[in-house]
Amino acid sequence: MEEALSFFRAFEVWIYLLLGLGGLIYIRKFVLAWQELRGSGFGLERESAQARLNQSASVLVLLLTMTITEFVLVSFVAPSIPGATPLPTATLDLLASPTTTLAATTPQADAEQPTATLIVVGQISNENCPPGQIEITSPQDGQEVSGLVEVAGTADLPNFGFFKIEMKHPDDTLWETLQAGDKPVQEGKLGDWDTRRLSPGEYQLGLVVSDNTGTASQPCVVQVRVVVPPDQTPGP
Repeated sequence: MEEALSFFRAFEVWIYLLLGLGGLIYIRKFVLAWQELRGSGFGLERESAQARLNQSASVLVLLLTMTITEFVLVSFVAPSIPGATPLPTATLDLLASPTTTLAATTPQADAEQPTATLIVVGQISNENCPPGQIEITSPQDGQEVSGLVEVAGTADLPNFGFFKIEMKHPDDTLWETLQAGDKPVQEGKLGDWDTRRLSPGEYQLGLVVSDNTGTASQPCVVQVRVVVPPDQTPGP
């Protein structure tokens, strides 16, 4: 089960593309069959057009069902199963950890890096975190976290649909969904973030809220540092 969910999450974009392409093909077949059915005058011709129309409609219903199933699995089922977290994110974080290490050990980098990071994170947070609607209050920006982290805040828009918690490395462009919820939250627990499988380093935690028409907000983001728990730090 976990391997299947990992597959659906890892190839989410490609699955949607293939389903969309199949939908376009069969929408065209449906329209052609409909036009032929309206213009046919003989019984055999009408039966043939009706059969093609029914076949196209059945395939379109199947493709729509598969699309909805993919969305539910990726947005709601997979985030609730920790083992379904795809591994490519961890690999990318390992590649990025030397940059984080150098920034922590080089005095000049320490003097320059916080200014650039605060500008980027501050801009995202100020623009996309309206108070009382979309906020992450815990963990806070710049905080060190480890183990199982409780994510708290607010996800409550007019015509609320659902919310989801996402994460990524600061240098990545794609977000990974961690958990989702279908009930609004006001200054409460949004979910849990299991950092035990992640390599230490900088991460961005995002909160996205969608209304009941499917229109999603831009991510409200905080940047935190994942560290090794004290009880797992190797001795001298």
